[in-house]
This record gives sequence, C-alpha cells and structure tokens, in this order.
Amino acid sequence: MTRTVFLTGATSGIGKATAQLLARSGNFRLVLCGRRAQLLKQLGEELSTHARVHTLCFDVRDRDEVERQISSLPDEFRDIDVLINNAGNAHGLDPIHEGNIDDWEAMIDINLKGLLYVTRFLLPGMVGRGVGQIINIGSIAGKEAYAKGNVYCATKSAVDALTKAMRIDLCAHGIRVAEVNPGAVETEFSLVRFKGDAARAAQVYQGFEPLRAEDVAELILFVITRPPHVNIAETLILPAAQANAGMVVRKP
Repeated sequence: MTRTVFLTGATSGIGKATAQLLARSGNFRLVLCGRRAQLLKQLGEELSTHARVHTLCFDVRDRDEVERQISSLPDEFRDIDVLINNAGNAHGLDPIHEGNIDDWEAMIDINLKGLLYVTRFLLPGMVGRGVGQIINIGSIAGKEAYAKGNVYCATKSAVDALTKAMRIDLCAHGIRVAEVNPGAVETEFSLVRFKGDAARAAQVYQGFEPLRAEDVAELILFVITRPPHVNIAETLILPAAQANAGMVVRKP
C-alpha cells in the first residue's frame, strides 16, 4: 500500500536525504515542503522519476500561509499518512547574557511554533480517519543542554516534551507519534548557525567522523516502516565519536 508522506524542510540536509530515500523505496507519495523555491523545484523534478511528488513552498513560521498551502493540496495528496516535522534551525552560539534576541525568536518560531502550525492543520484528517504517524525530528540538544546552546536546547527540549504529550493525546485515535534525535550531523546546520561563516562551521566537524544526513534518513525510514502495531517512540542516533551533547573525541 502506497502511503502519503508530508515532509517539511525538504530542500537540504536530513530532509533532502529522507525525501530521496523515501522516493527511491517506491512505497510513498511525497509532499515536499521548503522555503527555497528553486531548490524545491529541482528536488521535485529529480524525485518525480521515482515517486508521485507534490511540492509546497512556504515558511513554517507563517501560520496563515501554512494553513493556505495545506488547504491547497490536491485530492491525491490530501490524506496524509505520515508527517515528518523536520524543518528547524539553530542560530548563533552565545552565552545567554550575550544572546541575539532575533536569533532566539527565529529558533522559537521555526523549531517550535512552525512544528505546531503544520501539525495542527494536518492532524484533524488523521484523527478523522483513525490512522496516521508523526515523526518529530528533535536533537540530542533536547535531551541535555550544552554550553552556549541555551535557547536552541530549550526549543528542542520543548519538542521532546511536546512529542510525549502528543503521543498521550493521540494514542486513542490510532496515531503513532515518535521522535528521532540526532547528534552531530554534517549538514548546513552549522553554516546556518554561524550565519554563513564556512570556516567556523567546518571546525565543528574537524577531527572526527560525524553522522551523514543519509544515516538519519535510514533511521527515519526504519521508524515509518514498522508494522502498524509497533511504534519506535524515541531514538537517539550519534556518531561513534560522540558520547553526549558536549563530548566529542577528536583526533589530532
């Protein structure tokens, strides 16, 4: 049976790797969402040779636009079986007393409010049909704080708590809710955090082998392909060189 997956943050990193893996599996229709229109168009064209693909270009922070775009889904893609809340970003790495408030607001708006908006507008359909699955992409930062991670850690801790609460609310409706929490993954994450400073971003991954986006995508595929009676409720995936949020063993 072909299921329909709604994936946010699809144009790069974990989202793009997940979209590619799901498309090539041949078992899913994909609704791919992102803010960067040209990248989204290219990805949709690339994957349309493997799967039925529909793209939606919007910013998860814009509540009205989220609702409008979801309402515009054609009939073939309207019944969402799996929601993957992947869109999210880190901005800045400063001690709390020096933090940039614009960075704080961006992280709260994307990582938490954006996830809530998308989920809220898709959930009534799942509840009405009595079936569905939600995968929230969290972070090891939601499990334990690290130096200068303050607000980013807080938003991911909120995602962790929200996932648990969603599972309680939705269990009776036949909806599985899970969370995938990656550690250090080499994507655009650090480049965004350091506002395009490529040299500083590269230092994050020096001296050890980080996860690749494809590693996390494979775990997401595993979670969503379990039998209907199984819910992999929570996973933590780390590179072998990482012991916790603040400890990575680096080779000289």
